[in-house]
Amino acid sequence: MARMFRVLGFFTLTIGLMAFAANMLEMAFLFFFQTVFFVVLGYLKFTERTYILLFWAYMIVSFTGFSYWTVFEMGKPL
Repeated sequence: MARMFRVLGFFTLTIGLMAFAANMLEMAFLFFFQTVFFVVLGYLKFTERTYILLFWAYMIVSFTGFSYWTVFEMGKPL
């Protein structure tokens, strides 16, 4: 299970590098932060239950943040 968090770190690093190349700096820094988070978690020796709970907590926070952003921030007229 710990290796899966390192894989998530690899994919977030890839997305962050593509966003950085496209000059989308806010998105790139967000994904670089997630990369560090996932790689650090991947090298900690937690139990499988802890890893699953951490992943669920991450999913709840990310989906709540995404939903807030798309409803309240993107809906504002310029």
